[in-house]
Amino acid sequence: MNMERLPAERHGHRYERMQPEPAAEGDASASSSSSPSAPARRPEVLAASASFRLSEANFYQFRWRLFKKASQVLYLHFALKRREFLEEFHEKQEQVKEWLQNLGIGDHMPVVHDEDEVDDVNVPSQPDESSIRNRNVPSIAVLPVIRPALGRQHSISDRAKVAMQEYLNHFFGNLDIVNSREVCKFLEVSCLSFLPEYGPKLKEDYVSIGHLPKIQKGHKEKCCSCGLFSCCKSSWQKVWVVLKPGFLALLKDPFDPKLLDVIIFDALPHMDINGEGQISLAKEIKERNPLHFGFQVSSGGRTIKLRTKSSSKVKDWVTAINAARQPPEGWCYPHRFGSFAPPRGLLEDGSMAQWFIDGQAGFEAIASSIEHAKSEIFIAGWWLCPELYLRRPFEHHGSSRLDALLEARAKQGVQIYILMYKEVALALKINSLYSKNRLLNIHENVKVLRYPDHFSSGVYLWSHHEKIVIVDNQVCYIGGLDLCFGRYDSPDHKVTDVPSTIWPGKDYYNPRESEPNSWEDSAKDELDRTKYPRMPWHDVQCALYGPPCRDVARHFVQRWNYSKRNKAPNEQAIPLLMPHHHMVIPHYKGRSKEANGEAEGKQNHDENADVKKTASLASSASSQDVPLLLPQELEPQALPDGDLAMTGFDINQADNANKTGFKQPLLNRKAKFDASRQDLPMRGFVDNLSSPESATIRRFDSPKEDRHHMDKKWWERQEQGDQVASVLDIGQVGPRATCRCQVIRSVGQWSAGTTQIEGSIHNAYFSLIEKAEHFVYIENQFFISGLSGDDTIKNRVLEALYRRILRAEREKKRFKAIIVIPLLPGFQGGIDDGGAASVRAIMHWQYRTICRGPNSILQNLYDVIGLKAHDYISFHGLRAHGRLTDGGPVVTSQIYVHSKLMIIDDRIALIGSANINDRSLLGSRDSEIAVVIEDKEVVNSKMDGRHWEAGKFSLSLRLSLWAEHLGLHRGEVSHIMDPMDDTTFKNIWMATAKVRETKMLYAEVIVHSRIKTMITKHMGCCL
Repeated sequence: MNMERLPAERHGHRYERMQPEPAAEGDASASSSSSPSAPARRPEVLAASASFRLSEANFYQFRWRLFKKASQVLYLHFALKRREFLEEFHEKQEQVKEWLQNLGIGDHMPVVHDEDEVDDVNVPSQPDESSIRNRNVPSIAVLPVIRPALGRQHSISDRAKVAMQEYLNHFFGNLDIVNSREVCKFLEVSCLSFLPEYGPKLKEDYVSIGHLPKIQKGHKEKCCSCGLFSCCKSSWQKVWVVLKPGFLALLKDPFDPKLLDVIIFDALPHMDINGEGQISLAKEIKERNPLHFGFQVSSGGRTIKLRTKSSSKVKDWVTAINAARQPPEGWCYPHRFGSFAPPRGLLEDGSMAQWFIDGQAGFEAIASSIEHAKSEIFIAGWWLCPELYLRRPFEHHGSSRLDALLEARAKQGVQIYILMYKEVALALKINSLYSKNRLLNIHENVKVLRYPDHFSSGVYLWSHHEKIVIVDNQVCYIGGLDLCFGRYDSPDHKVTDVPSTIWPGKDYYNPRESEPNSWEDSAKDELDRTKYPRMPWHDVQCALYGPPCRDVARHFVQRWNYSKRNKAPNEQAIPLLMPHHHMVIPHYKGRSKEANGEAEGKQNHDENADVKKTASLASSASSQDVPLLLPQELEPQALPDGDLAMTGFDINQADNANKTGFKQPLLNRKAKFDASRQDLPMRGFVDNLSSPESATIRRFDSPKEDRHHMDKKWWERQEQGDQVASVLDIGQVGPRATCRCQVIRSVGQWSAGTTQIEGSIHNAYFSLIEKAEHFVYIENQFFISGLSGDDTIKNRVLEALYRRILRAEREKKRFKAIIVIPLLPGFQGGIDDGGAASVRAIMHWQYRTICRGPNSILQNLYDVIGLKAHDYISFHGLRAHGRLTDGGPVVTSQIYVHSKLMIIDDRIALIGSANINDRSLLGSRDSEIAVVIEDKEVVNSKMDGRHWEAGKFSLSLRLSLWAEHLGLHRGEVSHIMDPMDDTTFKNIWMATAKVRETKMLYAEVIVHSRIKTMITKHMGCCL
């Protein structure tokens, strides 16, 4: 049936007027399904199959098929007649009541109530004869359905089909009837059916469950009509079940959106695979009582039993649920790297990514997204401080404080869900209970859960380590940045703040010197700013748009529901959540292009799958729904069109915030497009040639011949000295690039309630390193890993590096691995202090991994290739220095590397929350999340002295990181374009490390002897 859109809304979705169309088209036809051998004297047992289609605003199409008996059509008719009678009676009753009140008598008249009374939205406030007639279904309309049929069976089938079609069409054009409970139940639709964010309509119906607390009903209602059997005393109760791709939702009523329970489909154990290679999500079960017909659904470590009225309905449910596990989502199958999420961006599905370096850029982006939130915000963190300012100077950005941002959105109706790690108070001083209480006092729309409960769960050693912010299921932020004190920083990495303008109170943070005992009085300084420097903080955050964002949200929903069931199962104020589906059209993408399930399914397990050809890489982003991530002082109208596609902060501009109270404009300007270069072949380039990006960016999937021709022409012009516009300006904010993205994670039964342990982050590290062609660049807070045969350390990131280096040596090819880690662990105390056991333990395991003992990578490489090992791998740290006050002493502090990223060959990036240690990578310990980003947009670059097609996302990230670490200006970026070149590595990277080591050693001895030599020897140099 075609449906013409009407402005009416009901139960959370729009209903539309339905118009019949020819049955031959098949979208709204009714066809007899009785067999030729069926009896000819019982037309009421004839069944018909009807399929329906609902179209909403030309964006979504919902199709579903029903199988109904003629008797069910009769029951529907009787229910509609009963409804019509009651509505007319109530209207007459109101008329009499109003008439008596006008006469001054009968203030309180007896009212006839009905348990199935329709909603007020369907009952006119004044009696309207036309509305009564509109709700009338004449009995003559159903007579063809019940009229005895004579003649051959074939004619009975045809007549039954026509009768069914005509009767349904009689009221499908009437909005009042279609919106009634009776018709909605007959059509198997509910308040969730046509919400596009949950995907297409599948199967819905009433079933019985026994695992939930008894639903409170009226005192006159009974659980069944028999009143005799023991079923009336059992815990089984009738609920409405909605099957959607990826989950099964249980509702009290089709029109009650509140969830009683939800089963989120997850990868099942291999032992559940039957002989045909299909994973069994649902299966029939045998009941002791022959009158009961049941089946069970197993997922996420849970098994739920359900009952229906017949064995045929059991088969229908089992078939429908098992069919829902198929691709494109395929949540019951492990994907590449063993991840719960499939690779995104294989087709043109709106998958995009953007990077942010350091807290200034990351917090600005998060604050901007929160300010534009419209429906819901998900936040998960290891540590969260409500008093954190996301913009600085803090005196001029009071509204950017996290609790103020959340309060403003909550008052606008935005639902906010916050998952916090519940720490062991004796071991950590992050005081999550204080943060929870502060957040709960903001607004009733803010919901907070802390997990785990250590005593009941038995989990004391592991933590929830993800750092996630998700806004409206459209944009999410993952990476190393916690929304807490000490994380805000800029590329300058200042060690002082006197007077306090950037880091207020305890945000002036140096855990190497002192760890606050309490965070409640956040405005009070913990450190004496005239004596101690702060510890600069280096981090990287990543924004994901489109399907990858919803995959991260699915992970959050899994964790939220699992925590709610274990922590607050009976707390009504904390709801269960449902994951969104790829059918959603992000506002910034416009019209939907639903992914082809079969095409994606074929490529899910192929790590080197080719990308589908696309016509353009221009994004139709709307700044109204997804905010443009620009510095606050920069007006969008002041930018040329080309600059809107890529924004960034200039890491070399002076930060005068301490003195002026406001930031300088930080946007990196790009060179204008050179019109003289219009003779270049344009196939494979962006369509909009007015953008500077069109001069250098292409797709990896452009035709090979065209790529070769363009490459040759491009390099010829470079050799001639022509200046080409570049999109690779260094900064704190990267370009929003079209990418292939796959969300990976570390979770297990204790952390997310999954059926089996997932260690896809570990698998991704190992696989990507093994397949690296030229170089690997890693930044991480820890580097603790083991070689094959190491029984103490289980993760094998080190083994992957070792194998790749030996392969390069065998093949006589150049390869480099550059690893940046903190100089010292971020814990209080000097190396030789009595209370610094944690510092010494971490340093022991890191030295054991790097250079000490038979399990270290350098020792094993020395045994095979000797000192040539240093040509392949090196380890580095970062340090900053400055004066505490004007004219005061020079102080130094390590720049604490807290980022968790890896860049492979300037084409692939891995960004997330996982450290390189067993806690983060094994899956059964800390919970983590990350993303593998593979570029689809090409940037002409160099690798090992040769032309190289680098990725826009990965190359721009590496250049910005290296420019920050090496202190390079924008005009010097070309010197580090080739990471394999000796000029880049030896003359710039290694030379900078040695020069800074010499300078800092001099400062340590002559200027500031208080700093221990043992510490400064490590700074900025190869370990």
